[in-house]
Amino acid sequence: MRKRAVPNSDISVSRLGLGTATWGFDADDTDSVAQLRSFADAGGTLIETANIYGNGESERLIGRALARHFRREDFVIATKAGMVMGRPPTVDASKTRMLAELEQSLRNLRVDHIDLWLVHTWDRKIPIEETLAAMDDAVAAGKVRATGACNYSGWQTARAATIQELRGATPLSVVELEYSLVQRGIDREVRPATRSLGIGLLPWAPLGRGVLTGKYLNGVPEGKRDSGFYRWYVQDYAESPRVARIVTEVVECARELGASPIEVSLSWVRDRPGVCAPLVGARTVQQLSASLSSEALELPPEITERLNKVSAMRMGYPERGLG
Repeated sequence: MRKRAVPNSDISVSRLGLGTATWGFDADDTDSVAQLRSFADAGGTLIETANIYGNGESERLIGRALARHFRREDFVIATKAGMVMGRPPTVDASKTRMLAELEQSLRNLRVDHIDLWLVHTWDRKIPIEETLAAMDDAVAAGKVRATGACNYSGWQTARAATIQELRGATPLSVVELEYSLVQRGIDREVRPATRSLGIGLLPWAPLGRGVLTGKYLNGVPEGKRDSGFYRWYVQDYAESPRVARIVTEVVECARELGASPIEVSLSWVRDRPGVCAPLVGARTVQQLSASLSSEALELPPEITERLNKVSAMRMGYPERGLG
């Protein structure tokens, strides 16, 4: 798998990352080792997690796998802090909380440093300067190599990056946000901000929460509609006429290329300007392999243009300016 440089750092990552948000729920030690083995064999290096995934079990699974079966130096580990488990989770990106969570992540992962450390979301109660100071201290202590943010809007990304620049402090390297053919909201302001500021993108849910596989194109499978997970995470996409048009075009493009809808969808988001690595999750090695096979696919320009057109977001004032 080819590598890409992470901006404002000495880090390079595989151009597809392994997301582990469901580890601790859908994956145990055996599953996690099998997925990591398949990922590493394909040349994958970037593992993405967070301290709240599986209430910490995602990090602990990674830590046990690295300690027993792999070499730490073969992977780039990205984790997050700033959210507190609960129903619903709450946000606390204070300096004290952030640094305490960093120490817990280091213990969970059984490592002496984190490669990419991200604040999980914007905290409206805590000054951003305090959150950034925690990240600066972590870098200065050698416990973090590079920093970033997750789920930040365009103005939040720009404000954080500008504060760091004015202070001569550690620049942000990446922002992690949902991005796919069916969710292009970040094209309005976040992507222009990151490209202007020289910050990389880590897209989560690059398969449109599963709908870009095509499995919902002919209706919702029996029993799926009643699940809480479906209603919370998938329903708005799976039952949208706009999304159905996009998925239909993806399926047609895949047929023409002799590829799968998964390969087409991941190749599109992977090659968007500014993207470092889409983050893919899987319940099984077979599902992961279906995503990893996208590495071999390069979309022809005419296919990319068709996908751009069918998935385009409305861009009005002020995103398009006065023209």
